[in-house]
Amino acid sequence: MQRSKKLVFSLVFIGALLSCNPFARHQPESEPLVAIDLNEIKERGFINALVDNNSFSYFIYKGRSMGYEYELLKLLADHLQVDLRIRVTSGIERAIEQLNKGEGDILAFPLTVTKERTNKVSFTHPQFDSYQVLVQRKPENWRQLTRDQINAQLIRKPAQLIGKEIYVMPGSSFAQRLKHLSEEVGGEIIINQDSTNAETENLIRAVAMGEIEYTVTDNIIARVNAAYYNNLDVETIISLPQTIAWAVRKNSPGLEGAVNEWLAMVKKEPTFMVIFNRYFNSPRTSIIRLTSDYSSLAGNKISPFDELIKEGANELGWDWRLLAAVIYQESRFDPQGESWAGAKGLMQLMPETAKRFGVNDPDNPRQSLRGGVRFLKHLDKYWSKDIQDQDERLKFVLASYNAGLTHIIDARKLAEKYGEDPTSWAIVESYLLKKSDSKYYRDPVVMAGYCKCEEPVNYIKAILSRYEEYKLLITA
Repeated sequence: MQRSKKLVFSLVFIGALLSCNPFARHQPESEPLVAIDLNEIKERGFINALVDNNSFSYFIYKGRSMGYEYELLKLLADHLQVDLRIRVTSGIERAIEQLNKGEGDILAFPLTVTKERTNKVSFTHPQFDSYQVLVQRKPENWRQLTRDQINAQLIRKPAQLIGKEIYVMPGSSFAQRLKHLSEEVGGEIIINQDSTNAETENLIRAVAMGEIEYTVTDNIIARVNAAYYNNLDVETIISLPQTIAWAVRKNSPGLEGAVNEWLAMVKKEPTFMVIFNRYFNSPRTSIIRLTSDYSSLAGNKISPFDELIKEGANELGWDWRLLAAVIYQESRFDPQGESWAGAKGLMQLMPETAKRFGVNDPDNPRQSLRGGVRFLKHLDKYWSKDIQDQDERLKFVLASYNAGLTHIIDARKLAEKYGEDPTSWAIVESYLLKKSDSKYYRDPVVMAGYCKCEEPVNYIKAILSRYEEYKLLITA
């Protein structure tokens, strides 16, 4: 009995020591727990990217996924010849842990490169340099004051921060810089980083609303937000220039090398600065996006036709965001849109199809949507006889909507002829792509003949990818 008590005490004591040891507590996030590099990413066909949902990295505006990080990630995925999958997260320490657990392959945050972080991740080559600034409110009557009078009431020297409470994200480079600054000025700066939910833009907003007095952020992010909150001052610099980069796992040298090669190439092209300026040097458009009802940053709307889309989706038994993704792919929500082939309206119905499903005025959003929904229901009913799995059937329905029913039937017949599963979209897709080869499009089982069918294949991928992105940021 005595020996048993000693053993229990020893185990409790060791557990207490481990729980108090910061290295032990954070060890899982310091080293990769998976071995996934470029070869594995290419083999599976997609790259997982961890991003933040904010006004410059990633958001949805008028149905379109946008953001500095997002646009660059799309270019990177194209360069690597893989699909892009987005995972929204927040908090740098949490994101690093997710990266090392394998929940993402690349951490596409505007990360400040620090010595501490290099112990946990490998940084890619720099994207740009920035510096940290203090975010504070201007005086209440700042519009009536001269510049000198405003400056006299604001913090302009680091020593003035002694005794001030500054809110920053936990584990951020901003907290680290403030600790060093306390030592440099010889007095305590009160650093508040208790909230694990604190995010840079939320803290900036809290300063603007008078909920807190100060926060610290990168100059570029500060300027984007100051364009929206005109009562903010972001002119007080508190750091030397710092390097901003993305990160990958330390055991992903192949991916790191490929990203660095791509970065060296893309930064030489005009595209990089066009994307950079779009999100960091265009304050007017930033304000429009920040305040629009059709931005995931300010509202929960995808288009002006959301209510009609929800009615149609209910009739189909679909998630309304899926139908919205179809309409975006078809017309970008332009009710007067017309394709080179003569398809018209929100749902881009051909004249014969529109007439068949009761559309008299294809430019009328309600009529176009109703006709498109009826057509989709018709296709779903047709395929339900052979394709029982709903997820698989959806792909057949979408492909038929885009390319026409006969081409998809041809591809299924070819699959059957060659002894493969005609209920698997992956199999049928492969034969659809072969319909540009005379060996296949001249086969006796084929009715519709030649088809350059990359379009319906890419059409399905684009819709399903956009649907997944809508689900990340738009509530059902």
